[in-house]
Amino acid sequence: MNQKEVSELRRRFRPEKSAVSRVYGCYVNGSSREIISYLDESLGNMPLEEAEKYLSLLKKSLSGQLGKNLIDVVFSTAQVMDSDEHRLLSALRESELKDGEIRESFYRTVMDSLDMGEDNYLILLAHDAYDVPHRGKDGEADPDGSDQVFSYIVCSICPVKTCKMELGYFPGENEFHSCAAGQVVSAPELGFLFPAFDDRAANIYNALFYSRKPDQIHQEFLDAVFRTEPPMSAAEQREAFQGALTGALEGACGLEVVQAVHGRLLEKIEAAKEDKEAEPLALSAGEIGGILRDCGVPEEKAAAFQERCDQAFGGAALNPENLIDAKRFDVKTEQATISVDPAYSCLVETRIIDGRRYLLIPAGEGVEVNGLPVEVGAEEPAK
Repeated sequence: MNQKEVSELRRRFRPEKSAVSRVYGCYVNGSSREIISYLDESLGNMPLEEAEKYLSLLKKSLSGQLGKNLIDVVFSTAQVMDSDEHRLLSALRESELKDGEIRESFYRTVMDSLDMGEDNYLILLAHDAYDVPHRGKDGEADPDGSDQVFSYIVCSICPVKTCKMELGYFPGENEFHSCAAGQVVSAPELGFLFPAFDDRAANIYNALFYSRKPDQIHQEFLDAVFRTEPPMSAAEQREAFQGALTGALEGACGLEVVQAVHGRLLEKIEAAKEDKEAEPLALSAGEIGGILRDCGVPEEKAAAFQERCDQAFGGAALNPENLIDAKRFDVKTEQATISVDPAYSCLVETRIIDGRRYLLIPAGEGVEVNGLPVEVGAEEPAK
């Protein structure tokens, strides 16, 4: 799925646009792994504000960055043809979640595997049937034309947290007293969409998995529900990339090389953001090796980097957004940290002055220290 397709589905989760008529789920005791209560409610029979809360929780399972928070789950042909995990997901979808026994089987699969620590949590399920509008050559949707109906399920798994006692005002008594806020459903920790919405149509060979924290993808859930090869988390990908870079380049991994690699990857990330219909950005180890060669890295070291990447990633394409931090560029020593807007990382230089190594940044106008304007280069006051 690309970003435009994800955004198209996200817009469905509004009361005026959604075909979600009911929400299903169960409230689970995290420590005992027992169901506390079940949820089976009609959105049409509840207050609008409450319905919007449910839809918002489901919508959040389609949020974040593709390749980081949103991860493609790919089923093999054998799984699609005959496997318990795909059969269960397909049954949930085909029954439109109306079969209680199938829902119960799914709840048990999740409860028996998911580790949420001591936190209680809500398993929230919804089915939607999206009458996909036809798009003309100009890309505009034709509200009177439809190619097909996209039938899908969305699952959100939300921690439920007990709020602390707060001081509240009681109008009848004109006094303030302690009051309990009760238990509050938090934003989803994980979730998924099945099937995927590829090329604006159902793709039963894929699901879209959501993880609020890219470095904590709940592998136990993926193993139980999808039984597919586990994807590397964003944190694991960055660590593997950095290890391949420093291990292959050794002494050649200088600031200038890192700046150049960071800058080139950042350019590709920014270019991809402008094209909402593009597939998630992916580069091969060879393409990144080419960036190193352009930076003057010797051929043998660039080749060594590619080999290490192939070993670490199994030949899979690399998502630049998982390899660098596109929002910050930090240079750290034991005593100091220099933080620079990534677009201006080239301002940081290394110099050896009188035998000592220095990090230098040019100081123009508007220099501040803890909010206090200072003059750089001004004469020292007389002592």
